[in-house]
Amino acid sequence: MQTVLLADGAFPTQPHLIQRMQQAKQLVCCDGAIKKLMQIGLTPTAIVGDMDSIPADFRQQFSDRLYPSPDQETNDLTKAVEWCIAHNFRDLCILGATGLREDHTIGNMSLLGDYVRKVDSVCILTDYGRLDAFNTQAGDQTGNDWNSCKQDDGSFVARFQTRPGQQVSLFSLDSHSKLTTSGLQYPIVDRSFTSWWQGTLNEALGESFEIRMKSGCVLVYRLD
Repeated sequence: MQTVLLADGAFPTQPHLIQRMQQAKQLVCCDGAIKKLMQIGLTPTAIVGDMDSIPADFRQQFSDRLYPSPDQETNDLTKAVEWCIAHNFRDLCILGATGLREDHTIGNMSLLGDYVRKVDSVCILTDYGRLDAFNTQAGDQTGNDWNSCKQDDGSFVARFQTRPGQQVSLFSLDSHSKLTTSGLQYPIVDRSFTSWWQGTLNEALGESFEIRMKSGCVLVYRLD
């Protein structure tokens, strides 16, 4: 069963995201997001963070599920992910990771490339789309609607499900990685991206597209 993590960014408003939180077997909340979660009547399995953003009355109310971490080298979302790993929750869906503060948004997006090496499956969902990380250091990967595997030549190929005309953007976290794609309107052939904008605003031609590379990490955004 997928574990839902709620960060303290823009609170999701789409019905299917609210439903994910309502149906989650484990709902893990960063401390700053607890007030928003309570406003829709949901109680988290755990509240994780440095506890600098949780009101005193909530500290008392949820004293049995507070998991403070004073580590200032990680943000609250990473603390929540590490808590999930320690409790063997390894199929993760992250909500509230974007919006409000752009610095938090960019930081959380880039961290997805680290998380994917530590768990079985992880994604960021927003009111507008879905973000996944394809990292060759994670080996073969399986997501809910995508998978990757190593080829005989040492490269890795990831296949993502799409619908024809769906907007797709790629963000390479390694400027030395060379990517080749198939199934996109604007093909990428053995190309390295030196800036994040260079792989944006592409479009799926059919029901899937592929990325091939030998090393590196790519964030894949698909617009809903």
